[in-house]
Amino acid sequence: MTVIESTAEINLPVAKVYAFLADLNNHKQLMPENIYNWSSTEDEASFTIQNMAKLAIRISSRIENQELTALPTEKPPFDVELKWTVADNGAGGTIAKHILSADLNMMMKMLAAGPLQKLADYQTNRLAEVLNNTQG
Repeated sequence: MTVIESTAEINLPVAKVYAFLADLNNHKQLMPENIYNWSSTEDEASFTIQNMAKLAIRISSRIENQELTALPTEKPPFDVELKWTVADNGAGGTIAKHILSADLNMMMKMLAAGPLQKLADYQTNRLAEVLNNTQG
């Protein structure tokens, strides 16, 4: 398993960050420009990654104010799990971590690990931007 992680600190309480992440409709705001054909509900999302694949995901588990996990609903090019965890940073804010676990063979790992890391980093940075700008 290839595990890709990215972390962001958000100046909002855990419950607010979790509530935002728990609704997949909000995740469109976290996607880079190479994601299109976005369609979502609270529990499911489907989209196309330019020059790569179409992906449909569904929230498979929720642990309120701690973590949420999404899995593909259609057979993806490789097995992948998308997880967000949220934890109190000790100062009233939240540490949000995005964890992508992908079952990549060596060839796929060489091709996909970089873009997946970039995607995870982009999403955590956008999460911080979007949520830190909505407070107050």
